[in-house]
Parts: sequence; C-alpha cells; structure tokens
Amino acid sequence: MNTSTVAAAIRARRTVRHYRPDPVAAEDLEVLLELAMEAPSSWNLQDRSIVVVRGRVGREGLAWATGGQPQPQEAPVMLVFVAEPYAWQADRSDVFESARAAGAWNEEFIAGFSAASMDFQQGLAERGLLREYAVKDAMIAAGYVMLAATELGLATSPMNGWDEARVKKVIGIEGREDLSIALLMSLGYAAEERIHPGRRDLARTVHREQYRPA
Repeated sequence: MNTSTVAAAIRARRTVRHYRPDPVAAEDLEVLLELAMEAPSSWNLQDRSIVVVRGRVGREGLAWATGGQPQPQEAPVMLVFVAEPYAWQADRSDVFESARAAGAWNEEFIAGFSAASMDFQQGLAERGLLREYAVKDAMIAAGYVMLAATELGLATSPMNGWDEARVKKVIGIEGREDLSIALLMSLGYAAEERIHPGRRDLARTVHREQYRPA
C-alpha cells in the first residue's frame, strides 16, 4: 500500500505485536526521532524525551516491565516516551535562542511569553495538572512517530500494561518522581498482518457543537 501521504499512513497503520528480527536502519531511526521532536508542545516547553532501547539487556528489561509481552522480546527497537512535568522550571534559554535565531520570536515576545508560560505552569502545579500536560505532549510526539514509521514501511505498537517503576528502573531513572512514563512503543518490521477491525460510524463518535451521548 502506498503510504506517501499522511491520510494514507493513518489508514494503513495497524498495531503490530510480532516482529521480524531485521534491524531498523540507523538513518530511518534518526528521521523518526527528528520528526517526533517536531510535534507541537504546550508553550513550546518540549517537556518530553524519548529513550531508545536497542540492546538485548534493555529490551529484556522492558519485557519484564510489561509482564512478558512479546513486543520488547521481538522488536529490534523499543521507544520509551518520558514526560517531564517540571521542565518549565529548568533553563529554557536554548529554546528562546532557537526561536530568536529563526526570526520566529522577537525580544518583546520572548519576555512576555516567558512570563505568561511560567504563570500558566504555576497554575497547573497548584491544580495538580503538571503531569497530565507533560504526558499529553509526549503522546502527541508518539503519534507523529507511528505515522512516520508507517510511511517508512515500519510497524509500531503503542503499549499499555507496563509497570512504571520497572520501566523507570530499566531506563535509568529509578526513583525519579519528577519524571513520568507516558508510553512504550515497539518499532520494527511486522511479522504478522493485522486486518483493520473497523471503527464505529462517525454518527456515534463525532458530536456537533455539544456532546450528545447515544
């Protein structure tokens, strides 16, 4: 199937649990990581990171963290999307410098944007929503990876059913309460064909102006 457009990639993408042992080319992986970081981010905080796990020990660890699911055991690459809820408190001068150099933001905008974003994040902190916002950013990046991987002929599986403490231990952030695991994703070449099970009619899932449950 031709997946050279976004629409085609969306329609072609399937969640794949079983993989061939063929390695993912380094250049393809770098393209996917670059595209992931192009994903939108609230206040341009870029409060998400990706841990690339390719080694046998790391993948075995993620198999342990996921209760023995096949994806980490078979896929040549596992991606762990890490949400960084407290990124707003760190130095952001590189973000501002990049925007300044690109001509996207001027000094007046940077000053106002910086102050407003800090106020917004402080409000989230007071309402206990920092983790939720950071996880949203990480999930948007994960969505970009799935579609870009489909275009490259690669398969993915966004994984549920993992133990966060175990995942953190495997990727070296054990005990880091300031970081959260947003998603695990396997990446490789499919060893199975998954048939689209279909989706409900839009009349059941798309609402106009207001939500009206069936």
